[in-house]
Amino acid sequence: MPVVSALTVYPVKSFAGSPLSHMRVDVSGPRGDRRWMLVDDDGQTLTARKFPRMLAARAEVVDEGVQLSGAGLPTITVAEPDGEPDVPVELSRVSVATHAGVEAAQWCSELLGRSVRLVWLDDPRRRGMSDRHGGSLEDPLALSDTGPVHVTTTASLARLDTWAAEVHDELVLTALESGRPSPEPRELMDMRRFRPNLVIDGDLEPFEEDGWSSVTVGDVELRFADTCGRCVLTTIDPDSLRTGKEPLRTLARHRRRDGEVWFGIQMVPVRVGTLAVGQEVRAG
Repeated sequence: MPVVSALTVYPVKSFAGSPLSHMRVDVSGPRGDRRWMLVDDDGQTLTARKFPRMLAARAEVVDEGVQLSGAGLPTITVAEPDGEPDVPVELSRVSVATHAGVEAAQWCSELLGRSVRLVWLDDPRRRGMSDRHGGSLEDPLALSDTGPVHVTTTASLARLDTWAAEVHDELVLTALESGRPSPEPRELMDMRRFRPNLVIDGDLEPFEEDGWSSVTVGDVELRFADTCGRCVLTTIDPDSLRTGKEPLRTLARHRRRDGEVWFGIQMVPVRVGTLAVGQEVRAG
């Protein structure tokens, strides 16, 4: 039977994830997931799509709030703000968030080399999902792009890696035939590029998850909301922060539909509880 092979929470939108052995899932998704984000002085949301250095920073949920570290900066702990939302922000279906304080703003400004603020979403019920992605405003959503719980499988990643190897071999052959320099050696596909909350391993068909209506792990039940369209964020190496063409190049060849490329699914909690690495997964 398939099992949970990895759990990851992303407390700050576009920061590196924090691997967990156990994860509490609430109605709005993994507890603490994407409750914080960076905005500029105009309230525009900042992400690693434009600022890859955000992936060099790590955020970890702690009792007080969130701990920020990495990128050569000192580790700081930022408490959850207790004031009313006071910062106008530009993000779909939420117009205001709460300033996380001067120290956090200074830390994040040093990270990006520009004036930014760290803000906190006090209540995901103030946002809600879009019906375009299989939900409704009745489904709480933190600061994720489309859905509360992002699920991927190792079977799909393995198939994608095989396809990418075939593309790379074609490029090498073309370079040899034309006398051009060969492309750089290929690296294995890294699941971290896709930033899933829940990774499932087992005897599964590649992309079988596209057809799942539900996933049950222990007491937790998730319902299918939408497949996950991928963006340029996946082309950034999470270690070197260099940008390349994969996996979008290979996905565009094999997984293109409606002008987008697809990998993984978004799911909505139906029953809440705690997930653990190694638990059996029932999907269908």
